[in-house]
Amino acid sequence: MAGAQTAQQNAIAVVKPAAFVSLDKVPRGKEFQAAVVVQIAQGYHMNSHTPSEAYLIPTSLTAQAPAGFQVVDTLYPAGRQMKFSFSPDKPLDVYSGSVTLKLKLLAQNDAPLGAATIPVVLRYQACSDSTCLPPVKVPIDVKLEVGAAGSAAHSVHLEIFSAKTAK
Repeated sequence: MAGAQTAQQNAIAVVKPAAFVSLDKVPRGKEFQAAVVVQIAQGYHMNSHTPSEAYLIPTSLTAQAPAGFQVVDTLYPAGRQMKFSFSPDKPLDVYSGSVTLKLKLLAQNDAPLGAATIPVVLRYQACSDSTCLPPVKVPIDVKLEVGAAGSAAHSVHLEIFSAKTAK
């Protein structure tokens, strides 16, 4: 059991996610975005959301929207084609370095006012050129503030949310 636990800790150590929201205060009845920016340690990669082979584990982001919120869409960027020693003839579709996964969300008219948390789960398998760590599911809390319908909302984290993300 200790070996499996160490392997899982290693898988979590090479991938560092951070959550962001597109608005400083989300008015009821308004769509907004959440992003999980993932920093992948040098020498490692994760399969993209649409891996090259059926046996590869795709990266996924799943939100468990609480009452008052609705998941409208999940946006995944395109991966990069990379060759590895274990697959010299066929490049794999992967994420490396930094990747941003986004959720389009709706704060419904009955969303609770004030501080809110939307739990999301990032699922991935981190690999190096020689080995793959076990797949993991990492819980991440997206924290936001909900305001009254029609209240002012200001865009924040423009460096994340102004960039186009392919589906």
